[in-house]
Amino acid sequence: MARIRLACVTLTVFLLAPGAFSQEKLPPPKKADRPDIKLSPAPSIIESGALPITLDGALNLGGVQNPEIRLARERVLEVLAIRQLAAAQFLPSINAGASFNHHAGVLQQANGNIIRVHRDSMYVGLGSSAVSSGTVTIPGIVWNLNLSDVAFRSLVSRQRVAQAEFASEAVRNQMLLRIASAYLDLLRAEGRRAIALSIREDAGEVARITNNYAKTGQGRLADAHRAATAFEQRNIEVTQAENEMQLASARLCELLNLDPSTRLAPSEERMIPQALVPDPVPLCELIAIAITQRPELRERQAGIQAAMLDLRGAKLLPFSPNLLVGFSAGSFGGGATGAPNQPRFGSFGDRQDFDAIAYWTLRNLGVGNVAQIRIAESQLRASGLREIEMLNRVRAEVASAHSRVNARFVQMETSEKAIRLSQQAFVEDLARTKNNLGLPIEVLDSLNLLGRSRMTFLDAVVDYNRAQFELYVALGQPPAAQLARPVAEPLASPAANELKK
Repeated sequence: MARIRLACVTLTVFLLAPGAFSQEKLPPPKKADRPDIKLSPAPSIIESGALPITLDGALNLGGVQNPEIRLARERVLEVLAIRQLAAAQFLPSINAGASFNHHAGVLQQANGNIIRVHRDSMYVGLGSSAVSSGTVTIPGIVWNLNLSDVAFRSLVSRQRVAQAEFASEAVRNQMLLRIASAYLDLLRAEGRRAIALSIREDAGEVARITNNYAKTGQGRLADAHRAATAFEQRNIEVTQAENEMQLASARLCELLNLDPSTRLAPSEERMIPQALVPDPVPLCELIAIAITQRPELRERQAGIQAAMLDLRGAKLLPFSPNLLVGFSAGSFGGGATGAPNQPRFGSFGDRQDFDAIAYWTLRNLGVGNVAQIRIAESQLRASGLREIEMLNRVRAEVASAHSRVNARFVQMETSEKAIRLSQQAFVEDLARTKNNLGLPIEVLDSLNLLGRSRMTFLDAVVDYNRAQFELYVALGQPPAAQLARPVAEPLASPAANELKK
Protein backbone atom coordinates (compact mmCIF):
# COMPACT_ATOMS: atom_id res chain seq x y z
CA MET A 1 0.00 0.00 0.00
CA ALA A 2 2.89 2.34 0.78
CA ARG A 3 4.32 1.81 -2.68
CA ILE A 4 0.94 2.52 -4.28
CA ARG A 5 0.57 5.79 -2.30
CA LEU A 6 4.09 6.81 -3.36
CA ALA A 7 3.31 6.12 -7.02
CA CYS A 8 0.05 8.10 -6.86
CA VAL A 9 1.82 11.06 -5.25
CA THR A 10 4.53 11.00 -7.90
CA LEU A 11 1.95 10.88 -10.73
CA THR A 12 -0.02 13.77 -9.16
CA VAL A 13 3.06 15.91 -8.89
CA PHE A 14 3.93 15.20 -12.52
CA LEU A 15 0.42 16.03 -13.76
CA LEU A 16 0.30 19.29 -11.76
CA ALA A 17 3.74 20.34 -12.87
CA PRO A 18 3.67 23.35 -15.21
CA GLY A 19 4.19 22.49 -18.85
CA ALA A 20 3.53 18.76 -18.35
CA PHE A 21 1.37 18.66 -21.54
CA SER A 22 2.73 21.68 -23.28
CA GLN A 23 3.63 21.08 -26.94
CA GLU A 24 7.12 22.30 -27.12
CA LYS A 25 8.03 23.13 -30.70
CA LEU A 26 11.13 21.40 -31.91
CA PRO A 27 13.43 23.35 -34.14
CA PRO A 28 13.06 22.44 -37.79
CA PRO A 29 15.85 20.26 -39.14
CA LYS A 30 18.58 22.11 -40.86
CA LYS A 31 19.10 21.85 -44.55
CA ALA A 32 22.19 19.71 -44.05
CA ASP A 33 20.22 17.34 -41.78
CA ARG A 34 17.65 16.47 -44.49
CA PRO A 35 18.72 13.26 -46.22
CA ASP A 36 18.02 12.60 -49.85
CA ILE A 37 15.21 10.01 -50.26
CA LYS A 38 16.19 7.29 -52.71
CA LEU A 39 13.37 5.72 -54.74
CA SER A 40 13.72 2.59 -56.85
CA PRO A 41 11.16 0.41 -58.63
CA ALA A 42 10.52 -3.02 -57.15
CA PRO A 43 12.10 -5.92 -59.09
CA SER A 44 9.72 -7.64 -61.46
CA ILE A 45 8.64 -11.22 -60.76
CA ILE A 46 7.67 -11.77 -64.39
CA GLU A 47 10.06 -13.92 -66.35
CA SER A 48 10.86 -13.15 -69.96
CA GLY A 49 9.88 -15.36 -72.87
CA ALA A 50 6.09 -15.17 -72.76
CA LEU A 51 4.08 -17.05 -75.35
CA PRO A 52 1.71 -14.67 -77.18
CA ILE A 53 -1.83 -15.89 -77.65
CA THR A 54 -5.05 -14.45 -79.03
CA LEU A 55 -8.62 -15.14 -78.03
CA ASP A 56 -9.30 -17.00 -81.28
CA GLY A 57 -6.16 -19.06 -80.79
CA ALA A 58 -7.14 -19.92 -77.23
CA LEU A 59 -10.64 -20.99 -78.31
CA ASN A 60 -9.32 -23.09 -81.19
CA LEU A 61 -6.68 -24.71 -78.99
CA GLY A 62 -9.23 -25.38 -76.27
CA GLY A 63 -11.58 -27.06 -78.73
CA VAL A 64 -8.82 -29.53 -79.62
CA GLN A 65 -6.83 -30.00 -76.42
CA ASN A 66 -9.31 -29.55 -73.59
CA PRO A 67 -9.87 -32.95 -71.89
CA GLU A 68 -13.47 -32.22 -70.90
CA ILE A 69 -14.43 -31.48 -74.51
CA ARG A 70 -12.61 -34.61 -75.66
CA LEU A 71 -14.36 -36.65 -72.98
CA ALA A 72 -17.74 -35.43 -74.21
CA ARG A 73 -16.77 -36.46 -77.74
CA GLU A 74 -15.82 -39.91 -76.50
CA ARG A 75 -19.29 -40.24 -74.96
CA VAL A 76 -20.76 -39.53 -78.39
CA LEU A 77 -18.57 -42.23 -79.95
CA GLU A 78 -19.64 -44.66 -77.23
CA VAL A 79 -23.34 -44.01 -77.85
CA LEU A 80 -22.78 -44.34 -81.60
CA ALA A 81 -21.30 -47.77 -80.99
CA ILE A 82 -24.32 -48.68 -78.84
CA ARG A 83 -26.63 -47.55 -81.64
CA GLN A 84 -24.68 -49.68 -84.10
CA LEU A 85 -25.04 -52.64 -81.77
CA ALA A 86 -28.80 -52.06 -81.48
CA ALA A 87 -29.19 -51.88 -85.27
CA ALA A 88 -27.14 -55.05 -85.69
CA GLN A 89 -29.72 -57.05 -83.71
CA PHE A 90 -31.70 -57.42 -86.95
CA LEU A 91 -28.80 -59.41 -88.44
CA PRO A 92 -28.33 -63.12 -87.77
CA SER A 93 -25.47 -64.62 -85.83
CA ILE A 94 -23.18 -67.27 -87.33
CA ASN A 95 -21.99 -70.30 -85.39
CA ALA A 96 -19.55 -72.89 -86.70
CA GLY A 97 -17.89 -75.77 -84.89
CA ALA A 98 -17.91 -79.44 -84.12
CA SER A 99 -19.50 -81.72 -81.54
CA PHE A 100 -18.91 -85.27 -80.32
CA ASN A 101 -21.41 -87.41 -78.45
CA HIS A 102 -20.76 -90.73 -76.73
CA HIS A 103 -23.53 -92.65 -74.99
CA ALA A 104 -23.21 -95.89 -73.04
CA GLY A 105 -26.24 -97.18 -71.19
CA VAL A 106 -29.96 -97.39 -71.40
CA LEU A 107 -32.37 -95.24 -73.40
CA GLN A 108 -36.12 -95.19 -73.69
CA GLN A 109 -37.76 -95.68 -77.02
CA ALA A 110 -40.88 -93.81 -78.15
CA ASN A 111 -43.10 -96.76 -77.25
CA GLY A 112 -41.69 -96.84 -73.71
CA ASN A 113 -39.27 -99.73 -74.08
CA ILE A 114 -35.94 -99.46 -72.30
CA ILE A 115 -32.97 -100.57 -74.37
CA ARG A 116 -29.24 -100.59 -73.79
CA VAL A 117 -27.29 -98.61 -76.36
CA HIS A 118 -23.61 -97.86 -76.89
CA ARG A 119 -23.12 -95.27 -79.61
CA ASP A 120 -20.91 -92.44 -80.85
CA SER A 121 -21.68 -89.51 -83.17
CA MET A 122 -19.83 -86.51 -84.54
CA TYR A 123 -20.90 -83.34 -86.32
CA VAL A 124 -18.70 -80.81 -88.12
CA GLY A 125 -19.89 -77.75 -90.01
CA LEU A 126 -22.17 -74.74 -89.72
CA GLY A 127 -23.63 -75.03 -86.24
CA SER A 128 -22.88 -77.51 -83.45
CA SER A 129 -24.34 -80.08 -81.05
CA ALA A 130 -26.15 -82.55 -83.29
CA VAL A 131 -27.19 -85.78 -81.54
CA SER A 132 -28.97 -88.74 -83.04
CA SER A 133 -32.11 -87.82 -84.92
CA GLY A 134 -32.59 -84.49 -83.21
CA THR A 135 -31.97 -81.11 -84.80
CA VAL A 136 -28.78 -79.14 -84.45
CA THR A 137 -29.34 -77.45 -81.09
CA ILE A 138 -26.86 -74.63 -81.84
CA PRO A 139 -27.88 -73.53 -85.35
CA GLY A 140 -25.26 -72.27 -87.76
CA ILE A 141 -27.22 -69.16 -88.82
CA VAL A 142 -29.67 -68.03 -86.17
CA TRP A 143 -32.10 -65.20 -85.54
CA ASN A 144 -33.18 -64.97 -81.90
CA LEU A 145 -35.08 -61.78 -81.21
CA ASN A 146 -38.28 -60.06 -80.15
CA LEU A 147 -39.54 -57.89 -82.97
CA SER A 148 -40.88 -55.06 -80.83
CA ASP A 149 -37.92 -55.05 -78.48
CA VAL A 150 -35.33 -54.90 -81.25
CA ALA A 151 -37.22 -52.28 -83.26
CA PHE A 152 -37.75 -49.89 -80.35
CA ARG A 153 -34.22 -50.37 -79.04
CA SER A 154 -32.94 -49.22 -82.40
CA LEU A 155 -35.20 -46.16 -82.35
CA VAL A 156 -34.27 -45.31 -78.75
CA SER A 157 -30.57 -45.60 -79.56
CA ARG A 158 -30.98 -42.90 -82.22
CA GLN A 159 -32.38 -40.54 -79.62
CA ARG A 160 -29.56 -41.45 -77.23
CA VAL A 161 -27.06 -40.50 -79.90
CA ALA A 162 -28.82 -37.17 -80.37
CA GLN A 163 -28.74 -36.65 -76.60
CA ALA A 164 -25.02 -37.33 -76.46
CA GLU A 165 -24.33 -34.99 -79.38
CA PHE A 166 -26.30 -32.15 -77.82
CA ALA A 167 -24.66 -32.80 -74.45
CA SER A 168 -21.25 -32.68 -76.11
CA GLU A 169 -22.16 -29.39 -77.75
CA ALA A 170 -23.31 -28.00 -74.40
CA VAL A 171 -20.04 -29.06 -72.75
CA ARG A 172 -18.11 -27.46 -75.58
CA ASN A 173 -20.02 -24.18 -75.24
CA GLN A 174 -19.52 -24.03 -71.48
CA MET A 175 -15.84 -24.92 -71.74
CA LEU A 176 -15.22 -22.33 -74.44
CA LEU A 177 -16.97 -19.81 -72.18
CA ARG A 178 -14.59 -20.74 -69.36
CA ILE A 179 -11.64 -20.36 -71.72
CA ALA A 180 -12.86 -16.94 -72.88
CA SER A 181 -13.40 -15.90 -69.26
CA ALA A 182 -9.89 -17.07 -68.33
CA TYR A 183 -8.48 -15.15 -71.28
CA LEU A 184 -10.32 -12.02 -70.15
CA ASP A 185 -8.86 -12.50 -66.67
CA LEU A 186 -5.42 -12.60 -68.27
CA LEU A 187 -6.23 -9.41 -70.17
CA ARG A 188 -7.45 -7.80 -66.95
CA ALA A 189 -4.23 -8.73 -65.18
CA GLU A 190 -2.15 -7.30 -68.02
CA GLY A 191 -4.20 -4.11 -67.95
CA ARG A 192 -3.89 -3.79 -64.18
CA ARG A 193 -0.12 -4.11 -64.45
CA ALA A 194 0.01 -1.49 -67.20
CA ILE A 195 -2.09 0.90 -65.09
CA ALA A 196 -0.04 0.17 -61.99
CA LEU A 197 3.20 0.92 -63.87
CA SER A 198 1.75 4.19 -65.17
CA ILE A 199 0.55 5.25 -61.72
CA ARG A 200 3.87 4.29 -60.19
CA GLU A 201 5.68 6.46 -62.73
CA ASP A 202 3.45 9.41 -61.83
CA ALA A 203 3.92 8.68 -58.12
CA GLY A 204 7.69 8.69 -58.67
CA GLU A 205 7.47 12.10 -60.30
CA VAL A 206 5.47 13.48 -57.36
CA ALA A 207 7.97 11.98 -54.92
CA ARG A 208 10.88 13.49 -56.82
CA ILE A 209 9.31 16.97 -56.78
CA THR A 210 8.45 16.89 -53.08
CA ASN A 211 11.90 15.53 -52.25
CA ASN A 212 13.58 18.36 -54.14
CA TYR A 213 11.47 20.92 -52.31
CA ALA A 214 12.30 19.26 -48.99
CA LYS A 215 16.04 19.30 -49.72
CA THR A 216 16.01 23.01 -50.55
CA GLY A 217 13.88 23.83 -47.53
CA GLN A 218 10.92 25.01 -49.65
CA GLY A 219 8.81 22.03 -48.60
CA ARG A 220 8.26 19.83 -45.60
CA LEU A 221 10.18 16.64 -45.07
CA ALA A 222 6.94 14.96 -43.99
CA ASP A 223 5.48 15.62 -47.45
CA ALA A 224 8.50 13.99 -49.04
CA HIS A 225 8.10 10.96 -46.77
CA ARG A 226 4.40 10.77 -47.59
CA ALA A 227 5.13 10.86 -51.33
CA ALA A 228 7.85 8.21 -50.95
CA THR A 229 5.43 6.01 -49.04
CA ALA A 230 2.89 6.38 -51.83
CA PHE A 231 5.57 5.34 -54.32
CA GLU A 232 6.35 2.21 -52.32
CA GLN A 233 2.65 1.40 -52.21
CA ARG A 234 2.64 1.59 -55.99
CA ASN A 235 5.50 -0.89 -56.03
CA ILE A 236 3.31 -3.30 -54.05
CA GLU A 237 0.45 -2.81 -56.50
CA VAL A 238 2.74 -3.59 -59.45
CA THR A 239 3.92 -6.79 -57.75
CA GLN A 240 0.34 -7.81 -57.00
CA ALA A 241 -0.63 -7.19 -60.63
CA GLU A 242 2.27 -9.33 -61.83
CA ASN A 243 1.19 -12.09 -59.46
CA GLU A 244 -2.33 -11.91 -60.90
CA MET A 245 -0.82 -12.23 -64.38
CA GLN A 246 0.96 -15.44 -63.43
CA LEU A 247 -2.16 -16.89 -61.78
CA ALA A 248 -4.35 -16.01 -64.77
CA SER A 249 -1.79 -17.55 -67.14
CA ALA A 250 -1.69 -20.77 -65.08
CA ARG A 251 -5.51 -21.04 -65.09
CA LEU A 252 -5.65 -20.55 -68.85
CA CYS A 253 -2.90 -23.16 -69.35
CA GLU A 254 -4.95 -25.61 -67.30
CA LEU A 255 -7.97 -25.17 -69.56
CA LEU A 256 -5.83 -25.43 -72.70
CA ASN A 257 -4.01 -28.54 -71.44
CA LEU A 258 -0.65 -26.73 -71.56
CA ASP A 259 2.32 -26.81 -69.25
CA PRO A 260 1.55 -24.33 -66.43
CA SER A 261 5.18 -23.18 -66.48
CA THR A 262 4.44 -21.61 -69.86
CA ARG A 263 3.60 -17.95 -69.38
CA LEU A 264 0.90 -16.78 -71.75
CA ALA A 265 0.58 -13.15 -72.79
CA PRO A 266 -2.38 -11.70 -74.72
CA SER A 267 -1.60 -10.25 -78.11
CA GLU A 268 -4.17 -7.45 -77.87
CA GLU A 269 -2.69 -4.02 -77.28
CA ARG A 270 -5.91 -2.46 -76.02
CA MET A 271 -8.90 -3.60 -74.06
CA ILE A 272 -11.96 -2.55 -76.05
CA PRO A 273 -15.64 -3.48 -75.65
CA GLN A 274 -16.78 -6.32 -77.91
CA ALA A 275 -20.49 -6.56 -78.65
CA LEU A 276 -21.28 -10.13 -79.71
CA VAL A 277 -25.03 -9.61 -79.29
CA PRO A 278 -26.41 -6.36 -80.74
CA ASP A 279 -28.06 -4.09 -78.22
CA PRO A 280 -31.28 -3.48 -80.24
CA VAL A 281 -32.42 -7.10 -79.79
CA PRO A 282 -35.11 -7.06 -77.05
CA LEU A 283 -35.01 -9.53 -74.19
CA CYS A 284 -38.14 -11.40 -75.29
CA GLU A 285 -36.57 -12.16 -78.67
CA LEU A 286 -33.34 -13.27 -77.03
CA ILE A 287 -35.24 -15.75 -74.85
CA ALA A 288 -37.07 -17.08 -77.92
CA ILE A 289 -33.74 -17.55 -79.72
CA ALA A 290 -32.28 -19.37 -76.73
CA ILE A 291 -35.25 -21.74 -76.53
CA THR A 292 -34.68 -22.83 -80.12
CA GLN A 293 -30.87 -22.88 -80.05
CA ARG A 294 -29.69 -24.09 -76.64
CA PRO A 295 -28.26 -27.63 -76.93
CA GLU A 296 -29.29 -28.40 -73.33
CA LEU A 297 -32.97 -27.99 -74.24
CA ARG A 298 -32.56 -30.05 -77.38
CA GLU A 299 -30.86 -32.72 -75.30
CA ARG A 300 -33.87 -32.80 -72.96
CA GLN A 301 -36.23 -33.02 -75.93
CA ALA A 302 -34.31 -35.99 -77.30
CA GLY A 303 -34.56 -37.58 -73.86
CA ILE A 304 -38.35 -37.13 -73.94
CA GLN A 305 -38.50 -38.78 -77.37
CA ALA A 306 -36.45 -41.71 -76.06
CA ALA A 307 -38.71 -42.07 -73.02
CA MET A 308 -41.80 -42.07 -75.25
CA LEU A 309 -40.31 -44.81 -77.40
CA ASP A 310 -39.48 -46.84 -74.30
CA LEU A 311 -43.08 -46.53 -73.16
CA ARG A 312 -44.49 -47.61 -76.52
CA GLY A 313 -42.09 -50.54 -76.63
CA ALA A 314 -43.10 -51.65 -73.12
CA LYS A 315 -46.80 -51.54 -74.06
CA LEU A 316 -46.30 -53.57 -77.26
CA LEU A 317 -43.91 -56.11 -75.77
CA PRO A 318 -46.59 -58.67 -74.66
CA PHE A 319 -48.09 -58.68 -78.17
CA SER A 320 -44.78 -58.97 -79.99
CA PRO A 321 -43.60 -62.51 -80.86
CA ASN A 322 -40.24 -63.93 -79.97
CA LEU A 323 -38.66 -65.47 -83.07
CA LEU A 324 -36.06 -68.18 -83.22
CA VAL A 325 -35.00 -69.07 -86.77
CA GLY A 326 -31.98 -71.30 -87.40
CA PHE A 327 -30.28 -73.02 -90.30
CA SER A 328 -27.40 -75.51 -90.08
CA ALA A 329 -25.40 -77.48 -92.63
CA GLY A 330 -22.52 -79.84 -92.04
CA SER A 331 -21.21 -83.42 -92.02
CA PHE A 332 -22.67 -85.91 -89.56
CA GLY A 333 -21.83 -89.49 -88.84
CA GLY A 334 -21.48 -92.15 -86.14
CA GLY A 335 -22.02 -95.71 -85.17
CA ALA A 336 -22.78 -98.25 -82.45
CA THR A 337 -19.94 -99.29 -80.18
CA GLY A 338 -19.16 -103.00 -80.38
CA ALA A 339 -21.49 -103.67 -83.32
CA PRO A 340 -20.08 -106.29 -85.71
CA ASN A 341 -18.73 -105.14 -89.03
CA GLN A 342 -19.48 -101.48 -88.17
CA PRO A 343 -16.84 -98.83 -87.42
CA ARG A 344 -17.10 -96.59 -84.45
CA PHE A 345 -17.52 -93.56 -86.70
CA GLY A 346 -18.95 -94.20 -90.09
CA SER A 347 -21.64 -93.37 -92.56
CA PHE A 348 -20.60 -89.71 -92.67
CA GLY A 349 -22.76 -87.55 -94.90
CA ASP A 350 -24.11 -84.08 -95.41
CA ARG A 351 -27.12 -82.82 -93.49
CA GLN A 352 -29.14 -79.59 -93.38
CA ASP A 353 -31.48 -78.44 -90.64
CA PHE A 354 -33.91 -75.52 -90.66
CA ASP A 355 -35.94 -74.50 -87.59
CA ALA A 356 -38.46 -71.69 -87.08
CA ILE A 357 -40.08 -70.99 -83.73
CA ALA A 358 -42.43 -68.17 -82.67
CA TYR A 359 -43.88 -67.66 -79.19
CA TRP A 360 -45.35 -64.92 -77.01
CA THR A 361 -44.35 -64.15 -73.42
CA LEU A 362 -46.13 -62.63 -70.44
CA ARG A 363 -43.39 -61.79 -68.00
CA ASN A 364 -44.15 -62.97 -64.48
CA LEU A 365 -47.82 -63.66 -65.34
CA GLY A 366 -48.06 -60.13 -66.76
CA VAL A 367 -47.01 -58.43 -63.53
CA GLY A 368 -43.52 -57.85 -64.91
CA ASN A 369 -44.95 -56.21 -68.05
CA VAL A 370 -47.16 -53.88 -65.97
CA ALA A 371 -44.18 -52.88 -63.83
CA GLN A 372 -42.10 -52.21 -66.94
CA ILE A 373 -44.85 -49.96 -68.33
CA ARG A 374 -45.05 -48.01 -65.07
CA ILE A 375 -41.29 -47.54 -65.03
CA ALA A 376 -41.40 -46.15 -68.56
CA GLU A 377 -44.27 -43.79 -67.66
CA SER A 378 -42.34 -42.49 -64.65
CA GLN A 379 -39.23 -41.94 -66.76
CA LEU A 380 -41.29 -40.03 -69.31
CA ARG A 381 -42.73 -37.73 -66.65
CA ALA A 382 -39.25 -37.19 -65.19
CA SER A 383 -37.90 -36.28 -68.63
CA GLY A 384 -40.65 -33.69 -69.03
CA LEU A 385 -39.86 -32.18 -65.64
CA ARG A 386 -36.16 -32.02 -66.50
CA GLU A 387 -37.03 -30.15 -69.68
CA ILE A 388 -39.10 -27.62 -67.70
CA GLU A 389 -36.25 -27.23 -65.21
CA MET A 390 -33.77 -26.59 -68.02
CA LEU A 391 -36.19 -24.19 -69.73
CA ASN A 392 -36.43 -22.08 -66.58
CA ARG A 393 -32.67 -22.17 -66.20
CA VAL A 394 -32.09 -21.07 -69.79
CA ARG A 395 -34.50 -18.16 -69.51
CA ALA A 396 -32.93 -17.07 -66.23
CA GLU A 397 -29.42 -17.24 -67.71
CA VAL A 398 -30.42 -15.13 -70.71
CA ALA A 399 -32.16 -12.54 -68.54
CA SER A 400 -29.23 -12.37 -66.09
CA ALA A 401 -26.61 -12.05 -68.83
CA HIS A 402 -28.69 -9.41 -70.61
CA SER A 403 -28.99 -7.42 -67.39
CA ARG A 404 -25.23 -7.65 -66.77
CA VAL A 405 -24.51 -6.42 -70.28
CA ASN A 406 -26.68 -3.33 -69.79
CA ALA A 407 -25.27 -2.62 -66.33
CA ARG A 408 -21.64 -2.96 -67.48
CA PHE A 409 -22.31 -0.67 -70.43
CA VAL A 410 -23.61 2.04 -68.11
CA GLN A 411 -20.61 1.50 -65.84
CA MET A 412 -18.28 2.01 -68.78
CA GLU A 413 -19.87 5.35 -69.58
CA THR A 414 -19.69 6.48 -65.95
CA SER A 415 -16.09 5.36 -65.44
CA GLU A 416 -15.10 7.00 -68.71
CA LYS A 417 -16.27 10.36 -67.36
CA ALA A 418 -14.47 9.67 -64.10
CA ILE A 419 -11.21 9.05 -65.98
CA ARG A 420 -11.45 12.38 -67.83
CA LEU A 421 -12.23 14.34 -64.68
CA SER A 422 -9.57 12.64 -62.55
CA GLN A 423 -6.98 13.09 -65.31
CA GLN A 424 -7.69 16.82 -65.46
CA ALA A 425 -7.57 17.10 -61.68
CA PHE A 426 -4.23 15.29 -61.50
CA VAL A 427 -2.66 17.45 -64.22
CA GLU A 428 -3.80 20.64 -62.47
CA ASP A 429 -2.67 19.51 -59.01
CA LEU A 430 0.69 18.32 -60.37
CA ALA A 431 1.24 21.70 -62.04
CA ARG A 432 0.41 23.51 -58.78
CA THR A 433 2.81 21.27 -56.89
CA LYS A 434 5.61 21.88 -59.37
CA ASN A 435 5.11 25.61 -58.88
CA ASN A 436 5.00 25.12 -55.09
CA LEU A 437 1.45 26.43 -55.00
CA GLY A 438 -0.35 23.32 -53.83
CA LEU A 439 0.13 20.69 -51.17
CA PRO A 440 1.56 17.27 -52.11
CA ILE A 441 -1.35 15.58 -50.36
CA GLU A 442 -3.65 17.10 -53.00
CA VAL A 443 -1.76 15.66 -55.95
CA LEU A 444 -1.48 12.29 -54.18
CA ASP A 445 -5.26 12.24 -53.69
CA SER A 446 -5.75 13.10 -57.34
CA LEU A 447 -3.35 10.34 -58.34
CA ASN A 448 -5.23 7.82 -56.20
CA LEU A 449 -8.52 8.86 -57.80
CA LEU A 450 -7.00 8.58 -61.27
CA GLY A 451 -5.70 5.07 -60.54
CA ARG A 452 -9.04 3.92 -59.16
CA SER A 453 -10.88 5.41 -62.14
CA ARG A 454 -8.67 3.57 -64.60
CA MET A 455 -9.02 0.31 -62.70
CA THR A 456 -12.80 0.75 -62.56
CA PHE A 457 -12.99 1.39 -66.30
CA LEU A 458 -10.80 -1.65 -66.97
CA ASP A 459 -13.04 -3.83 -64.79
CA ALA A 460 -16.14 -2.47 -66.49
CA VAL A 461 -14.78 -3.30 -69.98
CA VAL A 462 -13.66 -6.79 -68.95
CA ASP A 463 -16.96 -7.50 -67.22
CA TYR A 464 -18.86 -6.15 -70.24
CA ASN A 465 -17.01 -8.48 -72.59
CA ARG A 466 -17.50 -11.37 -70.17
CA ALA A 467 -21.23 -10.63 -69.99
CA GLN A 468 -21.36 -10.56 -73.79
CA PHE A 469 -19.76 -14.01 -73.97
CA GLU A 470 -22.13 -15.30 -71.29
CA LEU A 471 -25.13 -13.92 -73.19
CA TYR A 472 -23.92 -15.41 -76.46
CA VAL A 473 -23.44 -18.84 -74.89
CA ALA A 474 -26.77 -18.52 -73.05
CA LEU A 475 -28.38 -18.05 -76.47
CA GLY A 476 -26.77 -21.27 -77.70
CA GLN A 477 -24.33 -19.51 -80.05
CA PRO A 478 -26.99 -18.72 -82.66
CA PRO A 479 -26.02 -17.92 -86.26
CA ALA A 480 -25.37 -14.28 -87.09
CA ALA A 481 -28.52 -14.04 -89.20
CA GLN A 482 -30.70 -14.40 -86.10
CA LEU A 483 -28.91 -11.55 -84.35
CA ALA A 484 -28.57 -9.14 -87.25
CA ARG A 485 -29.97 -5.76 -86.21
CA PRO A 486 -29.10 -2.18 -87.21
CA VAL A 487 -26.70 -0.62 -84.72
CA ALA A 488 -27.06 3.10 -84.11
CA GLU A 489 -23.47 3.79 -83.04
CA PRO A 490 -20.31 1.80 -82.28
CA LEU A 491 -19.78 0.55 -78.76
CA ALA A 492 -16.07 1.35 -78.71
CA SER A 493 -15.29 4.05 -76.16
CA PRO A 494 -12.55 6.71 -76.47
CA ALA A 495 -11.47 5.90 -72.93
CA ALA A 496 -10.27 2.53 -74.12
CA ASN A 497 -7.12 4.27 -75.33
CA GLU A 498 -6.24 4.85 -71.69
CA LEU A 499 -5.71 1.11 -71.29
CA LYS A 500 -2.73 0.74 -73.60
CA LYS A 501 -0.34 -1.84 -72.46
